[in-house]
Amino acid sequence: MLIDDHLLTDDPEIWDLFTRKEEYYPKKLDPHNRFTYELSSSNNILEPHVSSVLMKNYSEIEYPENRNFTVCLTHDIDDIYPPLKHTILSSICCIKSLNFESLERQILWKFKGKKRSPYINFQKIMELEDAFNAKSSFYVITTDKDPNRFRYNVEDVCVELGDIVDRGWEVGLHGGYYAYDDLYEIRKEKEKLEQVLGTKVIGYRNHYLRFRVPDSWELLSKAGFKYDTTFGYSDAVGFRNGMCHPFRPYNLNENKAINIIEIPLVIMDGSLFNTTNSFEDAWKYTKYLIDTVEKYHGVLTVLWHGNIFSCPFRKNWEIVYEKLLKYCSEKNAWMTSAKNVYEWWTNEY
Repeated sequence: MLIDDHLLTDDPEIWDLFTRKEEYYPKKLDPHNRFTYELSSSNNILEPHVSSVLMKNYSEIEYPENRNFTVCLTHDIDDIYPPLKHTILSSICCIKSLNFESLERQILWKFKGKKRSPYINFQKIMELEDAFNAKSSFYVITTDKDPNRFRYNVEDVCVELGDIVDRGWEVGLHGGYYAYDDLYEIRKEKEKLEQVLGTKVIGYRNHYLRFRVPDSWELLSKAGFKYDTTFGYSDAVGFRNGMCHPFRPYNLNENKAINIIEIPLVIMDGSLFNTTNSFEDAWKYTKYLIDTVEKYHGVLTVLWHGNIFSCPFRKNWEIVYEKLLKYCSEKNAWMTSAKNVYEWWTNEY
């Protein structure tokens, strides 16, 4: 069910927000060439201003089993083996809490084989979500080009990725740092993941949330992706273009819609905890955004990195995710993967 964006053209301010006009010719970008909330003229991204206008014309949006709203659960798999810094921080945390069983897992996995890495924890994540009748998407890296360090060989977890798909969860592509503006690189990474999975890949999110409006959407469409879910801020939580519903992006340069669906990212774990002062504040913002999306019968897309669920030094991040699952379950939300959201929204479910 695609919402008609032509309903927005009568209000220039809303139309500019929806299309992200100010991002077409930015005067400044951050060190990763990203347009950030700090650089934006938008006010109060905690309110989905565009969706609120659209919902005046769509009083009812239906979801499976008469659910009132949707939570799109996603995980970026940045690492499957802990970098040295993570091992040190986790070990210190385990020693302070006298948790020697966890300490052993953090330190000795290298001697017991790569498969014992604490970051190969897909089963743990799926079991947690399954307890709340939820499913999610896992975005994995296939490139060997990275500004900081080599991440991993995706072939090392081909069996685990197959199990994710077999259980009804989704595996998508976590495009490399340099892929967001490079069609050849996007296609190469996509083909590699499809060879490992033995099936087509339809979903995408770029590493570091690197994204260029509208060029990245155009490249992803040409590469054969059906949806993207990169479109959120790295330095804030909220609604980047005022939308809490999936939408078809619009290219102002060519005056036409782009053949891809954006499932906008609302909450990323790092953005949430880096912009709040405490666990309580982090949960307060999370709860507020859940309640807001419910009000507009929308889709709340959240990103919790896979390593968080095996990071003793970020235990609070994992606890907020569990609270999110519990709270949304109590609200009878449809908690599912981005693939399922895409298929429902385009009547393919």
